[in-house]
Order: sequence, then structure tokens, then C-alpha cells
Amino acid sequence: MRFFALFIYRPVATILIAAAITLCGILGFRLLPVAPLPQVDFPVIMVSASLPGASPETMASSVATPLERSLGRIAGVNEMTSSSSLGSTRIILEFNFDRDINGAARDVQAAINAAQSLLPGGMPSRPTYRKANPSDAPIMILTLTSESWSQGKLYDFASTQLAQTIAQIDGVGDVDVGGSSLPAVRVGLNPQALFNQGVSLDEVREAINSANVRRPQGAIEDSVHRWQIQTNDELKTAAEYQPLIIHYNNGAAVRL
Repeated sequence: MRFFALFIYRPVATILIAAAITLCGILGFRLLPVAPLPQVDFPVIMVSASLPGASPETMASSVATPLERSLGRIAGVNEMTSSSSLGSTRIILEFNFDRDINGAARDVQAAINAAQSLLPGGMPSRPTYRKANPSDAPIMILTLTSESWSQGKLYDFASTQLAQTIAQIDGVGDVDVGGSSLPAVRVGLNPQALFNQGVSLDEVREAINSANVRRPQGAIEDSVHRWQIQTNDELKTAAEYQPLIIHYNNGAAVRL
């Protein structure tokens, strides 16, 4: 009772104490490190696979299904979702919170290896995986459309020019380009014609690789910036590959 009587008979002290508590509360609130999206280590792993030119239906049946069957046997998987688009497939695995993410990553790698023999042979690389975090989701999505450019040309522009320009903006952490793949030229060879001309596959491969190079030619710089200069001799269309010399037969050039 005496404690409460102090605040009744000492109004000045009461006001000072209340003001001090209020001031401490304001200072504490301003200094409190509250993050709107705190970093939480979610046990989520994303598996990505690509097959250039394949339709979403083909990706779902030939790539996603074998991977899902193998990944579904991993212990501790709480939820598995997949999405397939033109030439690419993504599978997201959500594990229980008590699951060690490093151990889960090893199990995912083993599951990918087990499903490798069931995947199409035309895949340019093995499926890859990485830890995924919902806080890393994109905050801005840009869509490119054109009535004159093909989808491959749009993707080439977005990945080689637009993405690099956006990545240089202050505050941008990562830029991801998706929705298609870089344009490619498939070279179909006639085995009988190769045999008649005495041309090996290694010669064809070496000629194509030698014709698709970027050679450095120096640099331009000022007091602040430095720009690298290089020539681009890459072949882009089927018509540019046709006159390519792949072999010499008795002094006569054999073209692709």
C-alpha cells in the first residue's frame, strides 16, 4: 500500500517517472531491429532441368515425371511441386523443419543420379539443385513481347543486354532470365557423305568450334571506366554454317 501511496503524495516524482518510462519506450522502439522479411533458413530445395526446344508437355512427361518418382522417395519431404514450361522444368521440395538441409541436399543429389538413366539423352546438362528461400522471390517481373522478333531472339537480347544493364542498377541483387532458351542451330550430318569425303566427326566439331569464337581486341578506358573490346565471330543462322570449310580433299575444300 505504501508503494502506491508514493505516487499519490508525490505527483512530481510520478510525472518524472512516467516521462522517463515513455522516453525509454520511444528510444527502444526506434532502435529495435525489426525486419519486414527476416532471414529464415527454410528447408527448401529447388531442382532445375532443361531440354531446349521441348514443349511443356514433353518436359512434364519425359523430365519431370522420372525426377518426381525418384525425389519422392527421399525421407522428410513435406510437399513437392513441379512446373514445366518451354524447355525447362522446376521441382520444389519442401522438407520438414527438423530436417537437416545439408543431408537433404545429399539425398537430392543421389535421387538425381538415380533418375539420370531415365531422362532424355538430348539434355545439354544434368539437372541441378540449390537451396531455395521464399524471401529470394523476385520483386519485379518484366515481360518482353515483339511482333517482329522471334522468341529466341528476344531471349538472346534479354540475357545478353537487358539483364546486364539491369544488374548494374544500384540495389539489384540478382537478375534471372527465363521463358525460353538461346537460339541454336542443329547440324544434321549424312554419314555416307562423310565416309565418301573421308571426313571425321572430330573434324566437323573442330571446324564448328573454331568458327564460333569471341576474340579479345583490347580495351578502352578513361579515369573511371574500362571497356573490353572483342570481335564476335559466332555463326547465328543455318545459312552461315553451310559454306563452312570442314575438310580438304586433294586440295578441294569440303564444305558443311
